[in-house]
Order: sequence, then structure tokens, then C-alpha cells
Amino acid sequence: MEYIRAESNMADVIYTILHTTIRSVYPKYYPQEVADFFCRLHSKEHILEGIASGNMGVLIDGGAAVGTGCFDGNHITGVYVLPFHQKKGCGSHIMDCLETEIAKEYDTAVLEASLPGVCMYERRGYKTVGHGVCMLEQDVKLVYEKMEKKLV
Repeated sequence: MEYIRAESNMADVIYTILHTTIRSVYPKYYPQEVADFFCRLHSKEHILEGIASGNMGVLIDGGAAVGTGCFDGNHITGVYVLPFHQKKGCGSHIMDCLETEIAKEYDTAVLEASLPGVCMYERRGYKTVGHGVCMLEQDVKLVYEKMEKKLV
């Protein structure tokens, strides 16, 4: 596995990773409106902004892009791994790389964890420091954990 900095020519691949993962995983935990919200959030424009920041990467395994991650300051803004590649250490590899970059300037990493990701983050030493609720269309609530981890 190799985690590389995303480039603009990877936007379509990253879009596919994000949308495939969201459409496959999120409906098991949330109402469909939540999956729709995240797919709208992760538009190609949003992805290109992440790439332009220099803080988005792509995980390559066996020559194929299988996951992606992004951060802003000490905030991990997303980690997504294609469903077929989950439970194989891909998410942990991405997290290792993100935490290494964050630790260059900060002593704590923070993130908002979706329900599918909470257990992985807890195994990595993240602690819940709060809860968030975002109201979506049709009175649907998106509930998530606010988590942090000391890096040093």
C-alpha cells in the first residue's frame, strides 16, 4: 500500500471512491437522506478544492486507488475506503499518514466521526469529546461523534 498526494487528474477516481463508499455503507447506519447529503457534499468541486489544498491523498493498493483521506489544519475531514477493501488495514494506513502530517504542526488531531467509523477511531485512541446533530431535509437528523486524539 502506498498513500500518495492527490492530483487534479485523480478527481474522478476520488469521486468514485467517495460515492461508492457512501452509497454502500451509510444506508446501513443512517436514513437515505444522510447518504444523499454526503454525496452532495462531496461534489467534484469540493474534491478539487481538497486536492488544491495539498492535504488530500489517495491510497493505492495493487495498482488501484482504494481509499482517500483529507485534513485541514489538525482536523481530519474525511477517510473513505472502498467497501471491498475495508477491514484490511487501508483505513488505518490512511489515518497513519494523516496523523503523521498533522503531528508536524499540532499535538492533537480532531475529527467528526460518522457512525460507521467510530469503532475504528476508538481503536486508534480517539476519544469522544462531544456529539453533533445536523438537521437535514424532511426532519432527518445526522448524528455524529466529535472525537480527538493526542498525537505526542
